[in-house]
Amino acid sequence: MHTRRLSGLTIRPLRDGGCTTVLAVFAGLGPRSRAQRFGGAKPRLSEAELALLARVDSTHHTLVVWVDDDPAPAGLAQLVRNGDSAEIAFAVADRHQRRGVGSALARELAADARAAGITHLRATVRDSPGSLRLLTRCARLVEERFAAGERELVLAL
Repeated sequence: MHTRRLSGLTIRPLRDGGCTTVLAVFAGLGPRSRAQRFGGAKPRLSEAELALLARVDSTHHTLVVWVDDDPAPAGLAQLVRNGDSAEIAFAVADRHQRRGVGSALARELAADARAAGITHLRATVRDSPGSLRLLTRCARLVEERFAAGERELVLAL
């Protein structure tokens, strides 16, 4: 995996243990964005949650995006592999939402997943039509279930 430059964005893989980067993205999320990403109120990350989110290894892959002229990371996209499928999640700082940052992350994460031999992505979406559109632009929706106010999606690459 390598650094990519796309129209005003820089995307690169997170280094294992990149807690500072994860915390910077988390700090850019408002209460609604945190609830959508974490499935409920999340005023802070525990040490264990932070360690898990900053983990990079053979099954955990994270891309981080920066917007030109902003020193803080604008968002991250995470993938946790389980065989030929992977659970994915995204977080984009509030000030950079609806500007194509999430779409760029989704495309690049899907490309990385394909290159790693992953054939299906799984995601849980809560109260976010934008997230659903973002996911279905990078992969084909093959299964959708509703449970406890959330959509559980399976997408084919």
